[in-house]
Amino acid sequence: MHTSLIDAQAKFTESLRKNGKANATVIAYSKDIEQLSEFLSKRSKTLLAETTPQDLEDFKELLKKQRYTSKSISRKINSIKSFFRFCLSEGLLDSNPTQEISQPKFDQAPPRILSRLEYRALRDSCRADSRMYAIVEILLQTGMRISELAGLQLTDIDLEREVIYIQAQNSREARRIPLNVAAKKAVLDYLRLRPRAKEKTLFLTKTCRPFLVRNIRTAIDRYFRLAGIKDAKVNDLRHTFVVEQLKAGTPLVYVSQLVGHKRITTTEKYLHLIEAPEMQPNIKIEEL
Repeated sequence: MHTSLIDAQAKFTESLRKNGKANATVIAYSKDIEQLSEFLSKRSKTLLAETTPQDLEDFKELLKKQRYTSKSISRKINSIKSFFRFCLSEGLLDSNPTQEISQPKFDQAPPRILSRLEYRALRDSCRADSRMYAIVEILLQTGMRISELAGLQLTDIDLEREVIYIQAQNSREARRIPLNVAAKKAVLDYLRLRPRAKEKTLFLTKTCRPFLVRNIRTAIDRYFRLAGIKDAKVNDLRHTFVVEQLKAGTPLVYVSQLVGHKRITTTEKYLHLIEAPEMQPNIKIEEL
């Protein structure tokens, strides 16, 4: 077996793309393997088959010394395990050196839920910007992912039927989400001022280009600061939607479908954050 680490990494990356993995996932996996390759090259190891379990344990210890969090180390180990499993399946290796490597233990912090005072303050902070107001309102009122919001097309918004269509993406299934009064009004206000352009993406920059995820994230972080909301992230709007719907008595299965969770157990994890709702099951989407 004389396959180089560089060649194996290229084949692995190509496989991820062919299997429809998100671009961010492909980049993250590729960077993790590249980091491991650089570590091994300092040990004069450039061939895939030269990697030993001890090398991987030493790499993990180096990450700890470099003060990577346990969560980051765990993610890198997952990338490395996936890489070597791929190499084994492709016949590039005779044995898998990652079988004995263990994951670091870490306590996952519970989701950050915005209080009513906080999300109202966030609204107020961006009220003068119709585009950002609509973005915040959609995220808060639908629980969709920021990547899904960035990918919305004009044709995905059905104002007459009051629904938003989320198109199938990678391994995620297509779904539709009710558009409540607050979100509908915010979208209409934005559309009146939206730049006229051939581009069909719903949210555009001033130069009529699609408003990218990283730029949306940066803009919302700025409004979090303006609103005086500390330790909050964009995904907390999604967490808040889930918890508020469950508190209102919306059925667990329905909430899970709305936010596109693959497993209902993911939605169930939010239950410990709320008291049992006293209301009867409510199919109407709670307006925040």
